[in-house]
Amino acid sequence: MPVPAETTLTVRPVAGHIGADISGVDLSRPLSTEETRQIRATLLRWKVVFFRGQNLDHASQIAFARHFGELTYAHPHDDTPPEGFPEIFTIDPKRHEQRYKDGFAQQRTRRKYSYFGGWHTDVTPAVNPPAASILRAETVPEYGGDTTWTNTVAAYEGLSASVRAFIDGLRAEHRYGADEPPVGDSGYARRVNGNLLVAHHPVVRVHPETGERALFVSPGFVSHILGVTPRESRALLQLLYEQLTRPEYTVRFRWEPGSVAFWDNRATAHLAPNDVDHLEVERRLHRVTLIGDVPVGPDGHESQLISGKSFAADHRVAVSA
Repeated sequence: MPVPAETTLTVRPVAGHIGADISGVDLSRPLSTEETRQIRATLLRWKVVFFRGQNLDHASQIAFARHFGELTYAHPHDDTPPEGFPEIFTIDPKRHEQRYKDGFAQQRTRRKYSYFGGWHTDVTPAVNPPAASILRAETVPEYGGDTTWTNTVAAYEGLSASVRAFIDGLRAEHRYGADEPPVGDSGYARRVNGNLLVAHHPVVRVHPETGERALFVSPGFVSHILGVTPRESRALLQLLYEQLTRPEYTVRFRWEPGSVAFWDNRATAHLAPNDVDHLEVERRLHRVTLIGDVPVGPDGHESQLISGKSFAADHRVAVSA
């Protein structure tokens, strides 16, 4: 991909449908207007972009992200972001185990080194899911712990015209715990149930910047498709999930300390690692998310908030005793 002469950016696509490495830029310093434009254009084209060897802390990660929009609060269920940095969501198993103790261990037995271990798009139970996410690696294992992304635009376009026409008018319910409802009186269950987010989204959303249509069925958060029977919902979701996660639409990223991944949450889903849960290793990463818009389907209908509130900078978590 050509880069304007006034910048030093180099863009190298890394997979056929998704993913590009960007080099020649120091994310710890303010970006020029042209650097910001080029990174945004590359993100929209390749859906997720990767930077290596960056020297970021919480403040400089936040400053970099603000070139592309306003930031959300750390996470809808996180009441302890780093002091002074309410935008930072830290992904570290030790942190979550200390917080939720037995309740977390029971709910997350297969998700030791990530907050959520299945395919998902970030925070889709919100009526305005984040527009994009930026994740930086602080400590990662010497091997294992990779993250995989899929291009949900390519997945949609890979369906037959008849199926695309059918799903263009469907809607689905997104909620936390759709795949594994939190039960009992654990700290984790109280936190999720006390801060419910539920939204009805189009199964296909129109990207607000590119106009592309993308599958919008986050496997970890969709409870069911509306307006069809439970059996039909399960069959349709199985079809769409299989399409969404076909290997040809994906890219896999090997983390190193100082690595940064920046993905378009409106056109991707991603898979956190499950291959290091049996190892005693450290994996600590920090994420910020950009405030998103309300999804719109091909029929022009917007998503509906069923429970909770929009996800924005002033989001705070209610903690029950």
